[in-house]
Amino acid sequence: MKFPLVLIFLFSTFSLYPKSPNILWITAEDMSPVLGCYGYADANTPHIDALAEESVRYSKAFASAPVCSPSRSCLIQGSYPPTLGTQQMRSGFPLPSGMKGFPALLRKQGYYTTNNVKTDYNSGNYQEIIKSSWDENSVSAHWRMREDKNKPFFSVFNLMTSHQSRSMVWPHERFEKEIQSKLSTDQIHNPAKVTIPPYYPDTPVVRKTVARFHDCVTAMDKEVGEILRQLEQDGLSENTIVFFFSDHGSGMPRHKRALLDSGMHVPLLIRIPEKWKNFAPDQPGSTTDRMVAFVDFASTVLNLTGIDIPSYMQGKPFLGPEQVKARRYVFGHRDRVDEVRDLARSVRDQNFLYIRNYMPHLGYNQPTAWPDLGEIRHEFYRLADRKKMTSPQWHFAGPTRSVEELYDCKKDPQNLTNLAGSAAHKKILTRLRGALNQHLNQTRDLGFLPEYEAWKLFENSSGWEVGKSGKIDLQAIRKAASQVGLVGESILIANLKSTNELVRYWGAIGLCAHKEELGKDAKKALNNALNDQSPSVRIEAANTLLLRGKPAPALSVLIQELKHENLIVVTHAARTIELLGKKAKKARKQMEECLVRAHKIRPPDLSPVIVLPGDQDMAMFVGFSCQAFLNKLKQK
Repeated sequence: MKFPLVLIFLFSTFSLYPKSPNILWITAEDMSPVLGCYGYADANTPHIDALAEESVRYSKAFASAPVCSPSRSCLIQGSYPPTLGTQQMRSGFPLPSGMKGFPALLRKQGYYTTNNVKTDYNSGNYQEIIKSSWDENSVSAHWRMREDKNKPFFSVFNLMTSHQSRSMVWPHERFEKEIQSKLSTDQIHNPAKVTIPPYYPDTPVVRKTVARFHDCVTAMDKEVGEILRQLEQDGLSENTIVFFFSDHGSGMPRHKRALLDSGMHVPLLIRIPEKWKNFAPDQPGSTTDRMVAFVDFASTVLNLTGIDIPSYMQGKPFLGPEQVKARRYVFGHRDRVDEVRDLARSVRDQNFLYIRNYMPHLGYNQPTAWPDLGEIRHEFYRLADRKKMTSPQWHFAGPTRSVEELYDCKKDPQNLTNLAGSAAHKKILTRLRGALNQHLNQTRDLGFLPEYEAWKLFENSSGWEVGKSGKIDLQAIRKAASQVGLVGESILIANLKSTNELVRYWGAIGLCAHKEELGKDAKKALNNALNDQSPSVRIEAANTLLLRGKPAPALSVLIQELKHENLIVVTHAARTIELLGKKAKKARKQMEECLVRAHKIRPPDLSPVIVLPGDQDMAMFVGFSCQAFLNKLKQK
């Protein structure tokens, strides 16, 4: 039987363009839920507040990490970064070839996909992900660029206006010219009237910076309004599901980079038009306390558009025809960010937040070159005195952290009182500790591998595949990490003597974090570790000896590692020397030479916001540490 050509055309068009909604993502950089629709008194956000009246407002939405690159890796893949090996910021580790980003699956189903403009997907094959995911990826990318206006679209707009660069790093003159100039007089926040959280010292610099941050949010709100106006102008509002959210907490101190709610809790508004109201969890203008996490976003979009969810995705859809049971927990991770080394994990339920710090000898407010361009950071350095600061202020500014933190987020939303030592909360602590350990096991968390050794393991494969293979004893490594700050010297020495170099790494860190004077056996084991086959073990052993007043031959080991061919090792060594400060002053010449090497690979005038995973980003971090160390020596 022959069909008329017009029917063939109609059938093919129906097949190509199924009755699926358009999806619009509007993401704001570096912003906690400081919006009028979230009840924030200092907010001036009329466009977002108007969107909230037409949306379902999520009161418990959380990022996967308190910094952008790992969070974006999670969003684009729908899997946890520590499972993928993408948890270290701008690490450049590869992903399996099949993980091309979930928008690639939308494209296969006839969607037109655009990204404006940030990617920062934190993997070595990021260019392949961009190519596979987006029909258009540029500063002008827009749903309006599709030739066939009937084609469904998935469009992302990443708004940089509230980013840390604007809110606290740029010189104030540039902020005034590029951000504040867009506001009317009545929209500019008065520093004398803004709310200062109790974990901030109340000084003129702090007030000025907090006001500046809110100005950035107000300017960003205008951009949201313009995008929504364009959607309405094009007659697309009734067929487009709109997501508005941020990539993590605000760029202000104690927010970005911290696993506290101030760094992980994000705003999330989802507007579902009448045509698709069967997908909505509630009425427009309502609020839901359902817990959702970034790992769920990819599977949710695929579910909304009728596309099968790949088996590798670890997130679960919270909207669409195939919803799953609401989460009991969301999980977070903190690893290296720029040059700043760290490892912490978190679990959050409806009311409580548990944080496990595996490097408790390192404080929340570690020096970090790029944010330190902001005045407000130096207020904390200037005022960092336990006798002068309140407990909430010292919690952030102090030199160390507790091994465990527990907060009642319902009674204490700003996470000011650590309940980990409370007998009344012991059952809650035990439950959350167990939930986190179960999650680390199930997700094969790779964050406990030192970065250089991970690089060797993933060189011919990927973190995902190596972790899944079972070739690494992840439980033994994590056990050694979990003993840092909690066990006696003899156990730490045994870890340092392990046949497993990854366990030895945590043994060295454990002795560094050990609060008591080290005995003769510990010092002997550390000296022997200076000749370890692992550069990560050598560096951590040298650091411990130098901090304990044993410079020779420990400093020579660190100096030698500055010449290592792999810049991951150089980053580790340079950061260690930076934090040692005057204890490592004899490394001045070698740090100067290392700085020259770093600047040859990545020129210092190239903005840190420009993402170049691999040696160029690592060279930037090396340069940060070398320059900070040399600047500190000049001040002496």
